[in-house]
Amino acid sequence: MKVIVGLGNPGREYDRTRHNIGFFVLDVLAERNGLTWKRSRLYQGLLAQGRIDGQPCCLLKPLTYMNLSGQSVRPFVKQRKVDLADMLIVCDDFDLRFGQLRIRPGGSHGGHNGLESVIQHLRSNEFARLRIGIGAPPPRCDAADFVLSPFRPGEKKEIGNICDVAADCCLTWLSEGVSATMNQFNTRKKEKGHE
Repeated sequence: MKVIVGLGNPGREYDRTRHNIGFFVLDVLAERNGLTWKRSRLYQGLLAQGRIDGQPCCLLKPLTYMNLSGQSVRPFVKQRKVDLADMLIVCDDFDLRFGQLRIRPGGSHGGHNGLESVIQHLRSNEFARLRIGIGAPPPRCDAADFVLSPFRPGEKKEIGNICDVAADCCLTWLSEGVSATMNQFNTRKKEKGHE
């Protein structure tokens, strides 16, 4: 079974913030595939299970708050005996330009507290992750405040399309694997002279 985990914070006050873009993408995937969210006390999260593109798949949104995401992911991985090669984490990244996607087969947490928590609890960084650019904090703006801020009006107009493309990226990962997905999606939003 494939697993896609979207990182974010629970609660209405965080609902439309930049840090919750992982939740947004999983909502798109669930809606497209007619999957229903159910609360799981065991995994401290919301689960949606079914078939996506003909494959058994589970979507997980941890409700532990971002910095404790691993407390939800670890018991799920352990009890369901998930091979980490079959797991994709979706999260925000303020080091990427707004709307840029970058998928990788593994690596460090890159300063992302949710990824750091997952890596610590799994004692491994050998899982795929899809980072979605939310843009850089403006000058003199604290990074923590920035990721918990809502999108600006101009960005709100684009966020639906960005989440649709990110959901397409997740589907490609499901059907074709991480290498093919990297080739297709990591080239998007390139600017001349930059990755």
